[in-house]
Amino acid sequence: MSITTVGLDADDTLWHNETIFRLTHDRFTDLLSEHGDRDLIETRLAEVEQRNLRLYGYGVKGFTLSMIETAMELTDGAAPPEVVREILAAGREMLAHPVETLPGVDEAIAALSEQYRLVLITKGDLMDQERKLAASGLGDVFAAVEIVSEKDRSVYERIFARHGTGANEAVMVGNSMKSDVLPALAAGAYAVHIPYAITWAHELADAPVDQSRYGSLDTITELPDWITKKTHFG
Repeated sequence: MSITTVGLDADDTLWHNETIFRLTHDRFTDLLSEHGDRDLIETRLAEVEQRNLRLYGYGVKGFTLSMIETAMELTDGAAPPEVVREILAAGREMLAHPVETLPGVDEAIAALSEQYRLVLITKGDLMDQERKLAASGLGDVFAAVEIVSEKDRSVYERIFARHGTGANEAVMVGNSMKSDVLPALAAGAYAVHIPYAITWAHELADAPVDQSRYGSLDTITELPDWITKKTHFG
C-alpha cells in the first residue's frame, strides 16, 4: 500500500503553542492568588475550559473567555476590573505571539513536499490559525488547509477523500494521541505520534496496542524515513 497524502497537525507539531498557554496559566494563577491556591485555580480553570469547549471551541479566544469566567466564579462574580483587563491583555498577547517552528520542521516539511500531498489539519480559531500558518512561512507547501472544530473518524475520512486518495493511503501526524492518532487510525489511515514537551490534559489518551499502522517518533526529522519504510515495506 502506498502513501500519497500526509496530514499534519499544527500546534505543538509544527510550532510551539502549549508553552505559551502554560505561561498564561501561570500569569492567571498569580493574578487570582488571593482567591485560592494554584491547584484550586488550575482545577477550576480546567473544569470551565472543558465545559466551554462545545460552545467556544479550541483556541486563544475561548481560553480567554474561560479565564474570565473562572475569575468570576472564584470571586463570586466580583472580579475587579483590573483583573478582567489583565486577562484580556494576556489573551491579546497570546494572539500576537511570534510563531516559532519546532526544530527540524522546515527541513522535514520540505522533504515531504517533494513526494507527497501535504494537508494541514488543525483545530482552533480560524483567524489565529491562519495567522500562525502565514507567519510560519510554511503556507506554500500545503496543498490544502483544514481548520476544524473537532478531529474524529468522519473528519479524517472526509478530508483524506477530498484532498487525497482516501484514508487508506494517508498518514496523520501530530502530538495528540486523542485527536491526531486514534481517530485517524479508526478512519483507516496511518498515524504517527510525535510528542511535545507539554500535553494539554484534554488531549491525553493511551497509545494503541498491536496496531501496524501506528508509529511513535522522537522528532519530526524522522518522519520522511518512517513514511518511506511504510510505503515500501508496509
